Amino acid sequence: MSATPTGSIDIDQPGYVTLDRLGAASTRFFRENGYLVLTGAVSGEERRTLIDEAAAVCRGKRGELGGAVPMLENADAMTDDEVLRHFLCIHQPHKFSSTIRGFLSQRGIVEVLTRVIGPNVKCMQSMLFIKAAGKPGQAWHQDEDYIPTRDRSLCGAWIAIDDAVIRNGCLWVIPGSHQRGILYPQYPHDDRRFDCALEAYGFPYTEKDEVPVEVPAGSIVFFNGYLLHRSLPNRSETGYRRVLVNHYMSAESLLPWRHKEGVGMARTDFRDVVMVAGEDPYAYKGYEDITRPHVRKAGDGGCGDGRSDLDTFLKTATKEQIARA
Repeated sequence: MSATPTGSIDIDQPGYVTLDRLGAASTRFFRENGYLVLTGAVSGEERRTLIDEAAAVCRGKRGELGGAVPMLENADAMTDDEVLRHFLCIHQPHKFSSTIRGFLSQRGIVEVLTRVIGPNVKCMQSMLFIKAAGKPGQAWHQDEDYIPTRDRSLCGAWIAIDDAVIRNGCLWVIPGSHQRGILYPQYPHDDRRFDCALEAYGFPYTEKDEVPVEVPAGSIVFFNGYLLHRSLPNRSETGYRRVLVNHYMSAESLLPWRHKEGVGMARTDFRDVVMVAGEDPYAYKGYEDITRPHVRKAGDGGCGDGRSDLDTFLKTATKEQIARA
């Protein structure tokens, strides 16, 4: 099940903590560094449940997938491994999988989020990363670029289904890069190591500042929405780096994720959310069912307009912008 023996991963280091040792020091580490690792948070049985559910989702047994859907004409004749290798990431699987929806409020997640965000927490997104051997990573980015919050409370919870190490494409972070609350510019890249998402540039850090976040299966990595992070390709010969990533924020804050016609941006509030802790002060608005599960472009067949976007950037950007990118 694991990509590498758990014993080879150092969990006796700052920022790594077990559920029974959560406390003020853990919260302080998260505030200062922008990330925290909760080890031993998900049992082997829970991970096996997620592995089985991932296969069911990829086979289409939980519902229709939109987006860049791989053509699996003979899926019934394929093994789970053969099916899973066709996918990199599926967005919003909790919308049609009750199993994955149940993990939105997993105990360890709620325990940490109520410490680093506050007593009232809502979730707006889930992502199931498969990342089989040979699949790309994602370039430097900040999650708040994709999910804007009014109060900078966005936090990701990254559930490691397999061991995540350097070789199979673990997370890399730049500790403390969230503190200023700056969203750096992005540009379309042509780096085949990464998927089709944009790459952040122009930040005052170098590769000397980044650190790998290697974790054993069953760990949960929490990271601030402004934290610069990336992952490299899975360079293992076989196996996966599977994770379930959910995104959360304070329920006290409006979520201007989708603009609604006739509503000013100051009052825009995306209501396709799931409460996972406390009370929702905006419950009187009701809830909506807007997003649908869909497949993320991995770059296998190209990135659509990515190439033309890159050409446009190179033609219109200043020399300074190009140099900083």
